[in-house]
Amino acid sequence: MQNQIEFYQQKLTYEMDPSDLFAAFENGEDLIAVDARQVFGYEREHIPGAINLPHREMTAESTSHLDRSKIYVTYCDGIGCNASTKGALKLARLGFRVKELMGGLEWWKFDGYATEGTGATAGVEVQCAC
Repeated sequence: MQNQIEFYQQKLTYEMDPSDLFAAFENGEDLIAVDARQVFGYEREHIPGAINLPHREMTAESTSHLDRSKIYVTYCDGIGCNASTKGALKLARLGFRVKELMGGLEWWKFDGYATEGTGATAGVEVQCAC
């Protein structure tokens, strides 16, 4: 039983869902959303306030300006994309505190949250069923 409890605690340490991220933003928590996709994907649509740091470009030099006291939440398109996992791994290897957003941008929009960018959605009544 203890192993199972530890497993779920560990899981929540390293990932969050869109409603968790939205609530964290609303509560003023020190989180920064990181869009780990290429620039054109970020420009088309991203989570409001997110920064774009493509996982392919993450290095000690390209992340030197980031505040290491913050928690970075990586995301990508969603289930069919693993840029968020690659980005989380690279940031963790560089010594940052990182979480991964479950379901990425697709689940963010599915739950009704607004986006920014050239293809942004206004959002709807938020309906998280969790």
